[in-house]
Amino acid sequence: MAKKKKSVDLPDWAKPMWEAMGSPKLDGLTPVHNGDLLERRQGLRRDDFVEIHLNAQAFADPEKAFVRGRLVSSGKTSLEILTDEGRCEFISREVIVKMVLVAHTRPAYIDDKELLAFEREDMKRRSKLHEKVEKETKGNDDSHLWG
Repeated sequence: MAKKKKSVDLPDWAKPMWEAMGSPKLDGLTPVHNGDLLERRQGLRRDDFVEIHLNAQAFADPEKAFVRGRLVSSGKTSLEILTDEGRCEFISREVIVKMVLVAHTRPAYIDDKELLAFEREDMKRRSKLHEKVEKETKGNDDSHLWG
């Protein structure tokens, strides 16, 4: 069966954010749910456009129970979202009722050469920083040792 090329139609709130990112091509970045396991590409990715529906009981005004924006980071307990208004918001996973993926803006993690190169350089930088701190503090904090 031939794969259908699906064009991505962004909602009005996402278009300025997409343009600010340099208008990356969105076609071909769609999730792949079926087929060989190695060929599947699904799940949230860094820089995805998302709409998050929060528990309305936590808000006096139910209209404020929605967050729309770009996924900056995803942790165990929270998500960091750059909103369509330019604010950076941290949202607890406990209050999320529903999350809608509007569009992927990057390839899947394993195919994202730019992201993998960034992580490699970041690991090198952190390693050098740890070594520097270790050298600078060696012997200065031995008061907790016995004997």
